[in-house]
Amino acid sequence: MPTAPVLSIVVPAYQEGAGLAQALRAIADAARETALPFELIVVDDGSNDATWDAIVTVGSRAEEVIGIRLSRNFGKEGAIAAGLDLVRGDACIVMDADLQHPPSLIPELVRLWRDGKWDVVEAVKKNRGRESFVHRVTARAFYRAAAWLTGYDLQDASDFKLIDRRVMNEWRRLGERATFFRGLVAWLGFSRTQIPFEVQPRHSGTSRWSFAALGGLAVHAITSFSALPLQLVTVFGLLMLLVALVIGVQAVRLWWEGLALPGFTTVILLQLIIGGFLMVSLGIIGTYVARIYEEVKGRPRYVVRDTWKRSE
Repeated sequence: MPTAPVLSIVVPAYQEGAGLAQALRAIADAARETALPFELIVVDDGSNDATWDAIVTVGSRAEEVIGIRLSRNFGKEGAIAAGLDLVRGDACIVMDADLQHPPSLIPELVRLWRDGKWDVVEAVKKNRGRESFVHRVTARAFYRAAAWLTGYDLQDASDFKLIDRRVMNEWRRLGERATFFRGLVAWLGFSRTQIPFEVQPRHSGTSRWSFAALGGLAVHAITSFSALPLQLVTVFGLLMLLVALVIGVQAVRLWWEGLALPGFTTVILLQLIIGGFLMVSLGIIGTYVARIYEEVKGRPRYVVRDTWKRSE
């Protein structure tokens, strides 16, 4: 009878067929250094390349590998949720499949957890790797805005972390369908520590994250944890009301004194400012309404097409 795993490792993968076998072997070798029974759960997030074939190939030689194949691309958050729902270990490590999260850190993550002081061991970035200047600036701006709006400082945070079984159980109890893993782990609290790591170059392929996808993730992250943007709409509305009252009083005074002018430019500018503000406000409100709409439908976070594990 196989030994129950103490350590679980969840690896979401999308279009990683070219280098996935190499990555999984490196992750498994690092996990064996812990001398703990482990399972390696690899989630194919609806890839249309050789990702699933690579999982089966590596798994046929390593009994620790469990493959999950989703019916389509549900996004990284859905793939992480699928993996966490299958975890059996007392602790779980979540990491990427492109080796930018160095497998060599796995023994250190486990060592800190086994000290018994920490429920969450987070790997934080010492640098952001080979990213463009624009990407670095926008990422920094997002994290600062997120910290101000949500109260959670996720600067240099990543999904590369170890969480204890207690944290996993509480994470599974969370009811929202659209999840943000690193943010929800921060929200849950528990005792935590950090270790820094250097973001490694991708061992194959290119990043699948476009600016549009990153922008969508930023909006999702902020709206998941803060209603402050909605409150800002009210604040800006009150400010516009104050400006309107001041201008109104001035206009009445000029009329009373017989100095009233047509003021065409002022009227046009006010209409443009107010119109722009109203459109932005409606956009913010619409974003929150869309999130409510997605949540109340109650659709699953993911749909599994196939699972695979080597027969004993």
